[in-house]
Amino acid sequence: MKINKRNIIVASLIVALSAAVYLNWQFGDSNSLLTSSTKELGEAEYVNNEISGATPSEATLSSKQSNYFSQARTSREESQDKVVNIAKEVLEKSDSSEKAKESAEIQAEKIETYITYQTNIENLLKAKGFSDALCCITEEGCTVVVPKNDMQDDSPMIIKDVVFGQTGIDFDNITITEI
Repeated sequence: MKINKRNIIVASLIVALSAAVYLNWQFGDSNSLLTSSTKELGEAEYVNNEISGATPSEATLSSKQSNYFSQARTSREESQDKVVNIAKEVLEKSDSSEKAKESAEIQAEKIETYITYQTNIENLLKAKGFSDALCCITEEGCTVVVPKNDMQDDSPMIIKDVVFGQTGIDFDNITITEI
């Protein structure tokens, strides 16, 4: 079976980008965000950019969490955009084989579906009471990152139920990470 160089390059770029996103997320400096404080329902959080009733370290913690979520989302979106752009390039080149074009189209559709799922899951988790959430979906499963102070006894089941409801991913393939 003849393997086209372009197919190998596209596949290796997709694998490399996926690995880079995963490693960046996995080895990010999130250990400094751990805290033992708990959140109560109805507690006011922000008033004039200060956390009401919070110590300066809690205000810093919330700021670091917010930065983590925004940076992680940006990184995830950039990686997904790169893969989609590579797929578009393959589709636009007239000398690409039909098999390569088909593969690129499938990959682009899959990423578009993942983006929709990720956004829906993040929004639903916020509606369920989490202050923020980050969802990363791969072919192997789903990882959801939430603030540690939002976690309650029933939170893992709520998160897994939301992910399963949107994607159909088995509970065993859903990972929850607290920061």
